[in-house]
Amino acid sequence: MIPEGPSPVTSSPLQFFPWMSPSPGIGSPFPWLWELKPEERGLWLIRLLVACANHVAAGSLENANIGLEQISHLASPDGDTMQRIAAYFTEALANRMLKAWPGLHKALNSTKISSVPDEILVQKLFFELCPFLKLAYIITNQAIVEAMEGEKMVHIIDLNSCEPAQWINLFQTFSARPEGPPHLRITGIHEQKKVLEQMALRLTEEAEKLDIPFQFNPRVCKLENLDLESLRVKTGEALAVSSVLQLHSLLATDDEVPRRNFNSPPASKTRVLQMTQRTFGELLEKEPVHIYNPSSDIASSPSSLAPAPKMGSFLAALRALSPKVMVVTEQESNHNGPTLMERLIEALNFYAALFDCLESTVSRAPIERQKVEKMLFGEEIKNIIACEGGERKERHEKLEKWILRLDLAGFGRVPLSYHGMLQAGRLLQTNNYDGYKMKEENGCLVMCWQERPLYSISAWGFRR
Repeated sequence: MIPEGPSPVTSSPLQFFPWMSPSPGIGSPFPWLWELKPEERGLWLIRLLVACANHVAAGSLENANIGLEQISHLASPDGDTMQRIAAYFTEALANRMLKAWPGLHKALNSTKISSVPDEILVQKLFFELCPFLKLAYIITNQAIVEAMEGEKMVHIIDLNSCEPAQWINLFQTFSARPEGPPHLRITGIHEQKKVLEQMALRLTEEAEKLDIPFQFNPRVCKLENLDLESLRVKTGEALAVSSVLQLHSLLATDDEVPRRNFNSPPASKTRVLQMTQRTFGELLEKEPVHIYNPSSDIASSPSSLAPAPKMGSFLAALRALSPKVMVVTEQESNHNGPTLMERLIEALNFYAALFDCLESTVSRAPIERQKVEKMLFGEEIKNIIACEGGERKERHEKLEKWILRLDLAGFGRVPLSYHGMLQAGRLLQTNNYDGYKMKEENGCLVMCWQERPLYSISAWGFRR
């Protein structure tokens, strides 16, 4: 249990660990730390991370720097789950601290190159290594197949058009229809032209093999800049919409406010809640580290929604297109809290489970796992922790909030396909995905690692 006493916002993390050296020049902490069992070391890392983050949130950069130095002796991108998690969270906290000096931050990042091939590769690796996207595609496709029964012209709007495997599976299902496949048109949305070119090439090849009348319409743009009215659903076309891990990014455009120094002390003090000494896995699953912040209670309530006019207008425009079905997959975690500490605690819980399930699927050494953790999960963590305002795109919210948003926009829930859920269950069984589970919740599907929900899938139709 973390001792009571001076608020961690104004005290050093070393106050909890007086035997740790505050001087970077003295070297590592006591050698016995390395002899701790992994779960004990994980517990120390969690405590240090939370204490350090409190200092970052309060603008106490000197104390935060001391905390980062201490964490660096225990964290490692090549270590166990908690060591790897700590490495990426400390990088994110350090990035946030650097933003107190915009010139320094820009100079250190001015030569970074964003590689489209690397982005494509890491998304494909995540698809191959973990079953979550495979499950989302199976459920989405079966919902579309059942909604489009008897339709001769089908138009699909893909809000994140980057993985041909999803639609190739749909092509195969459509080609087996007794009445023959429909005329299929897919409008693919992505901000990278090269990604859409590869999608068009691969899908056109597959459609020709299966003798499916097919057209691919690429739209190179960010989701927030998409003009839905220009998509022009043709007369006689039945429309479906697929959104896989995309809608949350629109919430960033509703937070384009004049930026303040977000390393300055918050109006209300944050307190670290108590933790019992269990293994870090049990700690994160059964007794997550909580924070108490009276100023954010209302904003974070599941039953309340912050004003989001851009999201509202986008969903209203989607509904105006009268889709027969829209399937939405989103992260099942609240990374859109108003305070750094809220987001950090939620993200620790969420990404600890993701790192854990990835390690269970892929051993610690392979470069593929490291790429997914650094280039996908690590970048998401950095965005959640280090960014504010319109720059913070990873604004994941839980299913209960998406239900509220979509209901307010005039959508009605559509029951997910029983056949699709059977197919998804068979995928987990036949591929020995031990530890992965699916749960039905409010007529929607939640995908879990052990008992921890990680992603949700829901299907919607427009209410007349």
